[in-house]
Amino acid sequence: MNTSITLYESMGLISSQMLEAAQANDWDRLCELEREVADLRDRLQREDPPSDQVSLDEANRQRKIRLIRQILADDREIRSHTSPWMENVKTLLAGNARQRSVQQAYGVGR
Repeated sequence: MNTSITLYESMGLISSQMLEAAQANDWDRLCELEREVADLRDRLQREDPPSDQVSLDEANRQRKIRLIRQILADDREIRSHTSPWMENVKTLLAGNARQRSVQQAYGVGR
């Protein structure tokens, strides 16, 4: 089997696991999996230059398309879980920054 297809399949498996982690609010696991998929992405960029695209037969080309679409669908779903969490984190951090500014302005906590 084509190396790039194998890498896309691995990325697809990991993206499914990432979705499960996001659905379970398991942010540590999600971060681990993100690092794994980033490593595969980097490897894919090295091993699957655009000039190799024409070397795939039709069946592998279609398989690659399905894998990419599934990875993108998983990514959309993951974002639907992470976006609200990220907004909460931003709000929390902004509140802490404001509190520190007020404390510094009024010399509180010195």
